[in-house]
Formats: sequence, C-alpha cells, structure tokens
Amino acid sequence: MVMSEHYYSKQPQIESDVRKWNTELAGLSFSFTTDRGVFSKGEVDFGSRFLIEEMIVPSTVGPILDVGCGYGPIGLTLARKNSERDVTMVDVNERALLLSQINAEENGVNNVKVYQSNGFEKVKENNFALIVTNPPIRAGKKVVHDILEQAYEHLKPLGELWVVIQKKQGAPSAIEKLNEVFGQSEVYKKKKGYYLIVAKKID
Repeated sequence: MVMSEHYYSKQPQIESDVRKWNTELAGLSFSFTTDRGVFSKGEVDFGSRFLIEEMIVPSTVGPILDVGCGYGPIGLTLARKNSERDVTMVDVNERALLLSQINAEENGVNNVKVYQSNGFEKVKENNFALIVTNPPIRAGKKVVHDILEQAYEHLKPLGELWVVIQKKQGAPSAIEKLNEVFGQSEVYKKKKGYYLIVAKKID
C-alpha cells in the first residue's frame, strides 16, 4: 500500500467510498459516516472500543484532547459523556477530520473542536486534564513515542494520559517510554492482547 492511500497521511489519495452505519459505545447510540483512507472504516476497532468502555475520566477539571481522532469515536463519546468539558480532536488525516466534523453534527455533539495536527504539532494548549490516544502504530515507533512524550507538556498538573496499544505492536516499549517521561505508569487493564495504560502528570 502506498503512503498516499494510508490512513496516516494528510490527504489520502485512495478513491472515496462513503458509508454510514450505527453502533453503540459506552451505552450511547451513534451514527458514523466513514470512508476509505481512514482507520477502521467499517467498525469501531477493538482497541478504541476497549479504551472507550474501560477508561476512567479523571476528576481533575479541564478540557480533553483526542490525538489521532480518526472519524471520531473516542473523542465524540467522551464529549457526549462529559458535556461540561471542551473536547479537542486532532488528526493528520484531513479526510478523517472532515468525517469527525460530520459525525459531531450528526450525533448532536457541540462541545468539540476539530483541527488538523500531526501529533501535537499545532496543539498550543497545555492545560488538558485528559489526553487519550489510540496511536497510529503503522506510522512507526518514533511517531508513537513522540505522541507519548509530548503529551506530558500538554497536560495540567494531575492530568492523565490514557493509551491503548497491543502488546505485539509495542506496549512494552510504550510503557518504558511513559515511565521515562512521567516517572510512572500503570497498565490499567489487559484484554485480548491489548493494554490500556494510564500515566499521570505529578508536579
């Protein structure tokens, strides 16, 4: 597969094939519009669903950031379940971002802003209470570890980073990186080879 067809590219060149389907996440019903050239276009992938269903939003007051939001399942679920918080959703993929905006409107989610950013490249805020990511594994270890490392600088004190990643796709090295950056991390849950990992910014 050439990079232009890959979900981790700014403008996927693969021909569009828009589809729409319904699902339930964390007890909420969603209608998602998806397309070729975005991650897991046919269903919410197991890793994202695992994170959505199992993570705990910290009590620390503040906004939420979804890094690598795709067409929006994680960020939009968090926004609907935490309507008092502002949720920012970023992705490198412009097709995915357009879908996120469509899906926010179609599901009546108003407390989100969506914009293009390669990781944290264009994220200026550093006061997030929660950052979540199902990182783009196919983009390579450096990209994933850059997201983990840069998350620290964008969290407020006592803010938390939640990451879902498969053991065979780099969970052990991600844990090492988080321990290095945050001083600690916790494998909150494991399921079917996926690790749900949390790291808190202690200042």
